[in-house]
Amino acid sequence: YGSLFVGEETTVTYGDKCSGTNHILPTKGAAHYTGGLSVHKYMKVVTTQRMTREANREVGQAAARISRLEGMEAHARAGDARLRKY
Repeated sequence: YGSLFVGEETTVTYGDKCSGTNHILPTKGAAHYTGGLSVHKYMKVVTTQRMTREANREVGQAAARISRLEGMEAHARAGDARLRKY
């Protein structure tokens, strides 16, 4: 559902027009921080990463260095292993 109206006193008309942010278009200045209903509300964002051999050399060095600074030795060793492999 887009909005839940609880009790006899509430109505979709109030939500759509004046009582606050509705489920389709932002009202009462809410457009400053939220958009209306769009296909993006129903999509799950999935990120992917892909590396070239050359990028692995650069990223492996950076990952190992940052990981050691943060005290995460296992992550640093993973970066080192990539450096040896590539």
